[in-house]
Amino acid sequence: MLQIYGTLGPACSGTETLARLFAAGMTGVRLNLSHVGLPGAAEQIEHLHAAARRRGIVPQLLIDMQGPELRVGSLPEPLVLETGAEVHLGAGGVPLPPEVLPHLVPGQEVLLDDGKLLLRVRGAFPGRALARVERGGVLQSRKSAALPGVDIRLPAMTDSDRANLRAARDYGVTGVMQPFVRSREDLETVRAALDEAGGQDIRLFAKIESREGVDKLEELLPAAGEIVIARGDLGNSGPLWELPGLQKRIAAACRRAGKPFMVVTQMLASMEQNPVPTRAEVSDIFNAVLDGASSVMLTGETAVGKYPVEAMEYLARTAREAEKYLQTR
Repeated sequence: MLQIYGTLGPACSGTETLARLFAAGMTGVRLNLSHVGLPGAAEQIEHLHAAARRRGIVPQLLIDMQGPELRVGSLPEPLVLETGAEVHLGAGGVPLPPEVLPHLVPGQEVLLDDGKLLLRVRGAFPGRALARVERGGVLQSRKSAALPGVDIRLPAMTDSDRANLRAARDYGVTGVMQPFVRSREDLETVRAALDEAGGQDIRLFAKIESREGVDKLEELLPAAGEIVIARGDLGNSGPLWELPGLQKRIAAACRRAGKPFMVVTQMLASMEQNPVPTRAEVSDIFNAVLDGASSVMLTGETAVGKYPVEAMEYLARTAREAEKYLQTR
């Protein structure tokens, strides 16, 4: 059965809204643990289970770990970055992990928030850098950061990741999403920690978010319960026009191996602000199912969007229509 996921967030944290999402066709949710730990999300999770009980279902609950993903640190308030402006990175400016700072050399691009914002380094100084905003917007705390062409190696799991895995069963977690999977060793590390915490029945989802992950896909397949085509950061790994080909390549490899795969990121991005999607967005969902996706997921559309229930209705109805089409071929 095709799984249809939303993402927990302020726009859908109440029991009533979650019940409406389940009624619209949602089968499970993702909880992004880059911003909060499981104990901090306990109230949201209880609302989730209460809404599921009301519908008479057992929900899928996926936790998205921090993993080796680079992220902006905490900001006192959202930061407006205007195109053409200059901004400091590091000390006294946009907080970035210390591992990033040595790579902030003049000319280096810095992508923030899944590539929505683009900065270019103009000058480097001890502990900080000066950058020009090439593509502006509003930057929130803990958003993703990427340096195209730079390989920064971080451990597969953080201390908070390990703490969340130890608590996973207590909160009804059914799946763990490991970001930026680079090798089979990454997955084996997470699997071992899950098993040690008594989570042998919790599925492991491998998020493919870099060219390295794509190139290592064949070795990852046996160690993953499901592959996630995570198009946000994957789209930052090279020219954006190459992303559809990468998605097709991953989908084909999963079909050959009989491995389930999920398609995620910006499936209905326009519905964060609008009550009706674009024609291109519904075609994207339809074609993902035709390519064999076993799961599709909304992120910001349900977490922070203005129309979470409407977005879920479009996702579910389009996906089910694609399933009907497949049956007629």
